[in-house]
Amino acid sequence: MQEFFGLEVTGKLDKDTLEVMHQPRCGVTDVGDYSTFPRRPVWKKTELTYRILNYTPDMEQSDVDSAIEKAFLVWSQVTPLIFTKVQGGIADIYISFVAGYHGDYEPFDGPSGTLAHAYPPGEGLLGDAHFDEDENWTKGSEGANLFLVAAHELGHSLGLHHSNVFGALMYPSYIYRDPDHFQLSQDDINGIQDLYGAATHPIPPTKPTKPTTACNLTMTFGAVTTFRGEILFFKDKMFWRKIPNSSEVRSYIAHSFWTSLPSGVEAAYENPATDQIYFFKGSKYWAFSGTEMLMDYPKSIQRLGFPSSVKKIDAAVYDEATEKTYFFVGNKYWSYNEGTKTMEKGFPKHIVRDFPGLDKNIQAVFQSDGFLYFFKGKWQYEFSTTFKRVTRIMRTDSWLGCKDEK
Repeated sequence: MQEFFGLEVTGKLDKDTLEVMHQPRCGVTDVGDYSTFPRRPVWKKTELTYRILNYTPDMEQSDVDSAIEKAFLVWSQVTPLIFTKVQGGIADIYISFVAGYHGDYEPFDGPSGTLAHAYPPGEGLLGDAHFDEDENWTKGSEGANLFLVAAHELGHSLGLHHSNVFGALMYPSYIYRDPDHFQLSQDDINGIQDLYGAATHPIPPTKPTKPTTACNLTMTFGAVTTFRGEILFFKDKMFWRKIPNSSEVRSYIAHSFWTSLPSGVEAAYENPATDQIYFFKGSKYWAFSGTEMLMDYPKSIQRLGFPSSVKKIDAAVYDEATEKTYFFVGNKYWSYNEGTKTMEKGFPKHIVRDFPGLDKNIQAVFQSDGFLYFFKGKWQYEFSTTFKRVTRIMRTDSWLGCKDEK
């Protein structure tokens, strides 16, 4: 499980592992990557029927029908499969809302925890999807969004197992995103088309490609941060994900992950000790645990201890060695103690004093393997925290696969 979720493999129930285990999720066991069930079970026909056996009292019946129909549409848009709802009689896929023990030897566990589970294609129980009635099913961001959970479970009903690609629909943990802006990830498309082929007008199952702005010497970013082992690059409404130990770079609309986040974030940093990520724009900042915004946010940056003269943050980075966060504003920087939640005395200081080779107007910064990477214009500066000097100057877009060093 630790390997699957990209955690440090300790074999122990440490804090990070327990936090992942407590996240709402699908009840199907984990395998990895985009993957299929053993022996790759698939439906032997392209026209399938489904039947909703009962309805949750949490939602209007019409809203349930709409959510399930939209969930099937997610998969029919990229495959030759056609789904038809039937009101009675025999169907290929049965959908039901049940609680606790419900006859399949996989009882639900009450609110939160396991939200639903589904079975791979086949006869009898196989192919069916069960939703835990003890959850609060909704069509919005509160509770469990039925469309998002149903789209995931129906992926199982069609033969897909779990994926370890964060952000993929078949990722096992529940991640809310705006249903009106939902996009099936390339990992999900590759998986389902591997089983059934492409639609008449297919979205081709290709390897993830570089963003259209890659290898552009004029490229600049509003913010850069690490997040659960990945590196995220933000610009306007988009962000790009650099997968560790891989050449893959994937682009997304930021709002589809962090629905309360405005476009054009100006600084961001991750505190891996708490698994929280912070975004800054103007005089406000947002805090998220994964993709869920924490209570009482956004807040004013003055709550962190900045004077009223500071109107915005240029860049921010959490230093794992000191467990402090550095905020860069103009030609100065502040040090924030994450343990005491206070600004350290003696700050701000001039950037050039403690980061020789750098002076002002830092646009973004993140930390990796003992180095800080400062972004300014079309260049980024690799700064050794051990030797306190700039060791390399690279193109801003070098993490996106562009190699030309200065």
